[in-house]
Formats: sequence, C-alpha cells, structure tokens
Amino acid sequence: MEVKIVKDEQGLADTFEVRKKVFIEEQNVPEDEEIDEFESGSTHFILYLDGIPSGAGRFRILDGAGKVERICVLQSARNTGAGTAIMDKIEEYAKSKSTETLKLNAQTQAIPFYEKLGYQIVSEEFMDAGIPHRTMKKSL
Repeated sequence: MEVKIVKDEQGLADTFEVRKKVFIEEQNVPEDEEIDEFESGSTHFILYLDGIPSGAGRFRILDGAGKVERICVLQSARNTGAGTAIMDKIEEYAKSKSTETLKLNAQTQAIPFYEKLGYQIVSEEFMDAGIPHRTMKKSL
C-alpha cells in the first residue's frame, strides 16, 4: 500500500477515477458537485494497493485551516487500513505546511472512523450532495 501526492496527469486521472467510482457511481453524487472549482487549487493524494488506484483525498488551505476533502476508498480496499493511510499522509503534508488545525465535513456514517483519528464533531448535521454530514476538527 502506497499513498502519493499527485504530481502528474496520470496521478490526477487515477484520483478522479477512484472518486467517480465511490462518490458518483456508489453514492449517486452528481458529477458537477463531485468535480468542482477547487480541484486546481488543491493538493491531491492517491493510494495504490498492489499498483491499483484504490483510494484518494485532497487538501487545501481554507480560512487559515487545513481542509481535508474527498476522502474515499474503493469497496475492494476497505478495512485494509487504506483510509487511515490516506489520512496519515494528508496530516503529514499539512504539518509540513505549518497547518495547526484540520477541518473536514464527514459523512455521518464515517464519523467513527474520523473520531478514531482524533477528530471531534463541531457542527450540527447538515446535508451535502443529499448525504448527511457533520463538520469535524483536529488540532495537529
């Protein structure tokens, strides 16, 4: 299992492929909501499992905090530690950028995963792309 910061077109294509499978095909998120105007200003992460693109995420700085977004893992790679590996790489990157606080909008079904990583709920439930979410934060 290897998580890389995307540095080329192939890595970005792999990232979008994973995100489309998870968010658009599996969760029915509209494509125009999934692929948005923040792609070019974000740092993207791709996880390869046995050489196959199997997980992804992105990071950007928003209002002085690190914003973790689009964390996803293909069904075939779930429960392998892939999600934790992606988050560890993003947190390592955030620290290298002197980011002290991370924020994310977690799907409510994923809250226990993020809580295990030290994130705490800081909002009421809200809907995003038809899916219930809550904002979570973590100090680095």
